[in-house]
Amino acid sequence: RTDLGRALMQARFNFVERHYRGSLIDVGIGSGAFVELRCNRGRTTYGYDINPAGIKWLEQRKLLMDPYLVTFDAVTLWDVLEHIPNFQLLLANVHDWVFLSLPIFYSAEHALGSKHFRPDEHCWFFERRGLVYAMNLCGFVLVSESNIETELGREDIGTFAFRRLINDNRL
Repeated sequence: RTDLGRALMQARFNFVERHYRGSLIDVGIGSGAFVELRCNRGRTTYGYDINPAGIKWLEQRKLLMDPYLVTFDAVTLWDVLEHIPNFQLLLANVHDWVFLSLPIFYSAEHALGSKHFRPDEHCWFFERRGLVYAMNLCGFVLVSESNIETELGREDIGTFAFRRLINDNRL
């Protein structure tokens, strides 16, 4: 509910809209602002969270969906992927699009000196090429990226759109 928060949600909404306009699951809903924005714009958006407050918020709106139990066309993972020990299980249920933001490091030294270096919270620390490689191993290719979150004032955050490869390795 801040100016930065509203700008981030709008930037994320615009980023997804450039590529995809169908229904999706927002994993790690935070305040629910992204889900709410998409729903208010006529885009079917479900959510998933491990926080009891987030679960309650989603249940009250009948929008709770477990991405580990269902398959779906698209997922958003805003500041979430780095927290999931085995994110490959989640991505296995995605048919088409993954949109995500997370800290991007330039080297091990950069990671170790970053405010985002949180081994008590983060399971993964990615350089850009490592993220692209990990997503390729999960069957996704990089389609688009942005540094809009850093431009808005967040430190070292990259925003990415990945699309699932078809069996013959063409989009």
